[in-house]
Parts: sequence; structure tokens; C-alpha cells
Amino acid sequence: MVIWLHISSSPHPKTSSSTIHHRDATWHGRYPNCKRWPPSFTMPLKTTKRASSAVITCSADTQTVVIGLAADSGCGKSTFMRRLTSVFGGAAEPPRGGNPDSNTLISDTTTVICLDDYHSLDRTGRKEKGVTALDPRANNFDLMYEQVKAIKDGTAVEKPIYNHVTGLLDPPELIKPPKILVIEGLHPMYDQRVRDLLDFSIYLDISNEVKFAWKIQRDMAERGHSLESIKASIEARKPDFDAYIDPQKQYADAVIEVLPTQLIPDDNEGKVLRVKLIMKEGVEFFSPVYLFDEGSSISWIPCGRKLTCSYPGIKFSYGPDAYYGHEVSVLEMDGQFDRLDELIYVESHLSNISTKFYGEVTQQMLKHADFPGSNNGTGLFQTIVGLKIRDLFEQIVASRAKTPVEATKA
Repeated sequence: MVIWLHISSSPHPKTSSSTIHHRDATWHGRYPNCKRWPPSFTMPLKTTKRASSAVITCSADTQTVVIGLAADSGCGKSTFMRRLTSVFGGAAEPPRGGNPDSNTLISDTTTVICLDDYHSLDRTGRKEKGVTALDPRANNFDLMYEQVKAIKDGTAVEKPIYNHVTGLLDPPELIKPPKILVIEGLHPMYDQRVRDLLDFSIYLDISNEVKFAWKIQRDMAERGHSLESIKASIEARKPDFDAYIDPQKQYADAVIEVLPTQLIPDDNEGKVLRVKLIMKEGVEFFSPVYLFDEGSSISWIPCGRKLTCSYPGIKFSYGPDAYYGHEVSVLEMDGQFDRLDELIYVESHLSNISTKFYGEVTQQMLKHADFPGSNNGTGLFQTIVGLKIRDLFEQIVASRAKTPVEATKA
């Protein structure tokens, strides 16, 4: 496949005025399968906070499939991304030779971009204006929409980088269209234009009780923060979370909701969790997972000789429900596993999990046994959603390949 590229110059963020000369040998060394038009050029760079609009137009065999993942900070987005990219094979790594503080992860099939890169204000700017990163006013949704649409349509972009170490907006990086683009962060479903570009969307919904317990465990035990400072930090963030982040879950095709256990009375430690996988009905290329009998209401306690369970045990439930006016199927797990290799027993009773062979869910869980949540429903449901996204991707690609053939016959 020959990829034609057109480069236009424009301001480059946080770079002093200079001119970079690109030699043919350097270009062809970086992009051996690409042709450049014109054959040689210079690109002027000067200081600005706006990302470069340099455009590289590529012809691709298939349109990029776009997945959106929304959640608050510290709610497991990074772990979910690692599970998802593992399903597709190949290690997800930062762009080679690029900014060491890049938030982007690239594998053979997927590219994951962090929507923090579309902050329009750096850390100092947010402090001066009195806004948080959750506030839409601190984010550039126009650029987010333009670049996600461009990537989906087969056009590479110069995406900005928000540096989480320095709190500054760094010079941009080149993002070429992958087979699957995952946009993860605080606002993937906030702007309707961006939301309409998504082929599938997920929301990680951590209850206030669990979020508080997790933050206490981390910040008090690991960082020496006081209980009062932790409470103040959570309360300061909550209004913007409630106003701008939480409402996005109504648009998600799948929600992973994490709640306190109901197996231990008055538990407030957040170590044993009750996790729900809420799956919207009627989503194209997506069939909800079910337990035993599709559409029935099921309650199942599997502990016994086939599944080792220490106190407080494990309980599953499944059934139809309504969620923000949508018909959904809900699969729930309360409790945790003692032995991951015995998960095959649970897996054998689940249907529509989109595995390619018997025991694939268990294999993926064992492969990442050291990931957070691997002994409870968070890891199980993240793994299943990853397999469902793989199946969705394959169905979309097959449908797009079939459509031109049918048009020709017509």
C-alpha cells in the first residue's frame, strides 16, 4: 500500500522560533512506505499554545474503529487499557523515539490516546482561572473532534501532549491511523460530535464509597496524607465530577459499576467488591453476555467443590433491567476468587463472551494475575469487555468489506 502525504506548516506549541529542514533520506528512513509531496520542504516553528495543524493524508484499507473509555482519575482506566490491548496481541508502548512523557500507547493493532492531551490550559493556567481539568472550559473539544474524526477517516494528525510531570503543554506528536483507536479520559462522551464518532463506548463507574476507600488506602498508606486532606481533596473535585463526568455514563454502551460488597454487613474497607456489568441492548455488533439463560433473572452461588471460596464467598446474578431509559442486561459478581485457575468453572456457565477457544477468559486472567482487580469482578468484566470489543472490531471490518461487494452486485 502506498501512502501519500501532504504536509502544511503551522505554529508548533512551546517551541522557540526556528526552522527544521527535513532531508529526503531522513524522511524515507522514518516512513519507508510513504511518498511525500512536495519532495522536500521546510517547516517553520514558533511559540504558541495551539497544536500544529500539519496534516498527513493517508489512504487506508479500512476506516479506523474508535472506542471511547470514560472514567474519573484513579478509577482503573490504565489497567483496563492494558487488558484490552493484550487481547489484540502485542505490547502497548509509547511512540518510539518520541517524547518520553507521551501519554500515547501504540501496539500492532491499537493506539490509545489520553484525552488529557486536549487540555487547553496547563496546570498554572487552570490555577489562575480557578478551574479543574474536569471543567469543559479547560479542554479543547473542537480540536479533539477534528483530530479524532481525521484519524477515523484515515488522516494522521499532530496531536498535542499534556505533560503530567511538568503540567505543561508539550510540542505535538504524530499519530497515524491505527486499526483501532481508543480515546480514554474524562470526556470521551461529553461532546456530542466526539460521541457520534465512537463505534463503542465504556464507562468505569466507581461508587463514592469505594473511591473513598481506595484513595484512603493509597494516599494514607503510601503517601502519608491525612484523612482530613483526603476528604477535602475529594469534596473539592466532586461538584465538577457530578456536573461533567458522571452524566456521560448514560451514553455508554457498557458500564462497569463498582460498589461495596453486600456479603459483609457494614463493610467500609473496599477490599471485597460487588461489580456490575451493565450492557445496553440493541447496540450494533454487540450481544450482551448472559448467565445460564438469556433474558431470565438468575441468582447463583457457585462456591463449593468446583470453586474455592473463602469468606465471604461469591455470588453472581443476572437479569434484564432499565438504565437511563435504555433496556439493559446486567451481570453482577459480589466477592472474590481464591484461585484464578478455577475461573474456568464460572466461564463455562457464561454465554456470548466472544472467546475464540474454551477457557480464553481464564487464560487472559491468569496472564495478568498481577493486575489490580484480578481476583474480583473488575478484572473479570474488563477482560470480557475486551473480548467483546475484539469481536465487535472483527464484525465491523467484515461488514465494511462486504458492503462494496454488495454495491458492485447491485
